[in-house]
Amino acid sequence: MSTLVIVESPAKAKTIRKYLGKGYDVAASMGHIRDLPQSQLGIDVENNYAPKYINIRGKEKVIRELKEKAKKNDAILLATDPDREGEAISWHLAQLLGLDVNDQNRVTFGEITKKGVTEGMQNPRSINMDLFDAQQARRVLDRLVGYKLSPFLWRKVRRGLSAGRVQSVAVRLIVDREREVEAFVPQEYWHIEADLLAGDAPFTARLFADAAGNKLEVHNEQEAAAITDFLNGTAKGTPAAYSVQAITRGTRKRTPAPPFITSTLQQEASRRFGFTGTRTMRAAQNLYEGVEIAGAGTTGLITYMRTDSLRLSDEAVDGAREYITDAFGKAYVYGKKRVYKRKSATAAQDAHEAIRPTIPSLTPAEVEKSIQGDEAKLYRLIWSRFIASQMSDCKMDTVSADILAGPGESAGNAPAGYLFRASGFTVTFDGFTALYEEATDDAARKETALPPLAEGMALALEALRSEQKFTQPPARYTEATLIKALEENGIGRPSTYAPIITTVVDRGYVEREQKKLKPTPLGIVVNDLLMERFPDIVDVKFSADMEGRLDKVEDGKAPWVKTVDQFYKGFEKELKAAEKDMEGQKVKVPEEVTDVICENCGRNMVVKSGRYGKFLACPGFPECKNTKRLVQEMPGTCPKDGGKLVKRTSAKGRVFYGCSNYPACDFVTWDEPTAEVCPECGSTLFKKGGRNGSLVCHKEGCGFSKPAGQ
Repeated sequence: MSTLVIVESPAKAKTIRKYLGKGYDVAASMGHIRDLPQSQLGIDVENNYAPKYINIRGKEKVIRELKEKAKKNDAILLATDPDREGEAISWHLAQLLGLDVNDQNRVTFGEITKKGVTEGMQNPRSINMDLFDAQQARRVLDRLVGYKLSPFLWRKVRRGLSAGRVQSVAVRLIVDREREVEAFVPQEYWHIEADLLAGDAPFTARLFADAAGNKLEVHNEQEAAAITDFLNGTAKGTPAAYSVQAITRGTRKRTPAPPFITSTLQQEASRRFGFTGTRTMRAAQNLYEGVEIAGAGTTGLITYMRTDSLRLSDEAVDGAREYITDAFGKAYVYGKKRVYKRKSATAAQDAHEAIRPTIPSLTPAEVEKSIQGDEAKLYRLIWSRFIASQMSDCKMDTVSADILAGPGESAGNAPAGYLFRASGFTVTFDGFTALYEEATDDAARKETALPPLAEGMALALEALRSEQKFTQPPARYTEATLIKALEENGIGRPSTYAPIITTVVDRGYVEREQKKLKPTPLGIVVNDLLMERFPDIVDVKFSADMEGRLDKVEDGKAPWVKTVDQFYKGFEKELKAAEKDMEGQKVKVPEEVTDVICENCGRNMVVKSGRYGKFLACPGFPECKNTKRLVQEMPGTCPKDGGKLVKRTSAKGRVFYGCSNYPACDFVTWDEPTAEVCPECGSTLFKKGGRNGSLVCHKEGCGFSKPAGQ
């Protein structure tokens, strides 16, 4: 008896085929094989929103081959991914091949290993119609919004525009943040720091209060000067004396971060490596489906990577604890198994394990003998985070010293003085940090170990510094922080975070600027129009509630047709009202005027968007049809001929930098130019690597480099 097993991808098919052996034929559907038609709505709104599914164009050969294989085999098992999309692919395969959805013909694999495949094959089930209905409801909702709202935008803003149910909320978050940035008024303040000596040991303390302990804020240069004059004894001739007034000692511990879920994996990969969400998920998919490992063959290295769950199998935890004991010693194993849970997770959000290595004992060093690039970086990240999640806490002794800077003997009626504070810690046990520390979006002020201090100890002043500062506006979203905001607000699901960002950038509503996400004038216009006419579409709470309703469909607690109907009736009313109220009106997108002068007619050229990205065009069109390439100049100069450096984009969309004198000068680099210059040759320094990269000199024969931030 022979059995046909159908998965999505050839890579997954290759890995599974190795574990199944004889009697099985494994084929790939190459993703979805049926979908709604592209040229029409494809939904019968009057007939319970019945979708009209058709075979996807270009899949004729795959479909023909699957049908031929189905005829040759005695049984068929549908082994697509264990989520909504995977269930939908299996349902469509069942329709195509004439399978009964009630038969036990569906198998899933949490991991593509011998154990995972064996367990999946031993537990066949029928297609989960609740899971399929949740995917179908999402697909129908997105189609209704896209096909009904997009033509409205064509008529009122510009042809070719489109709007998405979830993407529109993401654009709103980015626009709202941009307006916060624009409305922000910086406030001046000053830091005053003292470099002190305890004996021969130096340390730094910062002014924080007056002598009575009242918190002190220094608002301007005059206030800062008055304080430093007093401390230096400029007015009375007697400098302040520094002594330790109080010492507070304590202990602190840090616990490891939980293993990755989809959102946190994308955030961490963005912070550490600068990966987009799409790039992260592509590498994770490859690791899940299987890669060639020396001595083991094709092996799935991680569990399923689209998950909201922090759950871990006992077997995996035991494997991690065993590895920690062998590699670090018993002291590094947490006393009991760490159990991580998400707050208020639904059953739909706890369907899988967290993202973890399938074989905890398979270290990144071993894996990197066989794979490189994105997959190797991501495996090391996933493996380290998972192993660290079962390790002991990092323990620290903390010390905080309040230092009184008081007047000298002849101070007279001068103030009683000021208080400085120095804080530090000493790691007494490194615990999980011996292996892994989570990256952060904000650079925290670093604490260091302090020299031995005692109350009443006299200190010597080495230097007193005052520095002007300004409060900073809220940071624009990066991919990492936007994904975090989407997750925290309950918008989207693991499979949608990366496509959301890709879509809003591709549509021209958002652009990347130094890894920050910034709305374009078009994005702002479309967002404001949707906020005015379709408030529910861009409402964060409404969108989160919609995700909750889809989860209820998946849990079997709500019918999908009613869920769609509840949304569509309100949306349809808003659409009819908007069409009526805006009849004959059109919203103009403001043009971005540049200082580049059109050499044909003398006008200031404006930025336009076309099929191949942005370009400069004369606003006098059609009288003047002059256009130019839009070139973004970068700081620094070319290390080869001294020309200007410009930002360019490769055919695959990857940013690189080159000399503006090309083709006369052929200098190009992936490394970003900075305003810093090489201390040895005076040439421009370039930033190499990610967040914790280095600054390097590309001047021929120089070779200077240093860690970034130094």
